[in-house]
Amino acid sequence: MNKTWTAYPYILWIIIFTIIPLGLLFFFSITVTTPTGMIFSLDNFRRFLEPIYLKVLMRSLSLAGISTVLCLVLGYPAAMFLASRDLKHRNTMVLLMVLPMWINFLLRTYAWLPLLERKGLINTILRSVGLPALNLLYNDFAVFLGMVYNFLPFMVLPIYSVLSKIDRNLIEAAEDLGADPVLVFRKIIFPLSLPGVFSGITMVFMPAVTTFVISRLLGGGQFTLIGNLIEQQFLTVGDWNFGSAISIVMMAVILIAMGFASKYETQQEGTGLW
Repeated sequence: MNKTWTAYPYILWIIIFTIIPLGLLFFFSITVTTPTGMIFSLDNFRRFLEPIYLKVLMRSLSLAGISTVLCLVLGYPAAMFLASRDLKHRNTMVLLMVLPMWINFLLRTYAWLPLLERKGLINTILRSVGLPALNLLYNDFAVFLGMVYNFLPFMVLPIYSVLSKIDRNLIEAAEDLGADPVLVFRKIIFPLSLPGVFSGITMVFMPAVTTFVISRLLGGGQFTLIGNLIEQQFLTVGDWNFGSAISIVMMAVILIAMGFASKYETQQEGTGLW
C-alpha cells in the first residue's frame, strides 16, 4: 500500500509535464484556426509535405546524421583511451570530458564566436604568422563544429561505460591464443561495445536533429533547420497549429530512430562474440 502511494507523485508529474503538453501539441496539430473558431483539419500535415519544408527536414536529418558520424569517429577512440587509463588518471579525464556539460548550452555555443569570427582569435593567429584569414563562421563548418563540440560527450560516455565493464580476461585469452590487436578489437572489443555505440548514436542524433541555437548563432541564421522552423512558427509567426504539426512529425522521426537503435541493440546483446 505504501509503495502505491509513493508512485502517485511520479504519476502526477508525468500527467502534468508529459501527457498534457503532448495532448495539447497533438490537438493544435490537427486543428486550424478560422473566424468561427478551431476546426478539425489535416492541412497542417499536408502543408509540411510541401517541397520547401521537406527540404528543411532533409537538411536537418543530413546535418544531424553527419554530426552523429563525426561524434562516433572522434568519440570511440576517446572512449577507448579513457577506458585504458589507470583509475586515478581515468577519473580525471572523465571529469574533463564532463566538465563542459556543466556550463549552459547557450554559453558554450556563444564561446565559439570570438574564436571563429573574421577578427577572432584563430584568424588573428593566422594573420600574425603571415597566413590569410579563413571564413570559419556562418557556414556548414561552424554548424558541424558546434554540434560535435556540444554533443560529443553524449557519444563518449555511453561507449566508455560499456568499454570499462568488458571482462579483461576475454582480451587476455584472445591474446594468449595468438590474436593480434586488430583481431581482438574486431572480434571482442567492438562487438561488446555496440550497446554503448547505439546508445551514443541515439543520444547525439536526437538533440542534433532538433537543435536551433547552434544553427542560429554559428550559422548566422543562413541555415534554417527543423528546430529553427518550429521556433519561428511558435515565437515569430504565431502559427501554433503548423508548429505543433512539425513537432509531431519530428517526434515520430525520433521515435522511429530510437526504435531501430533499440532493435539492433537487442539483437547484438543476443549474439555471441564471433
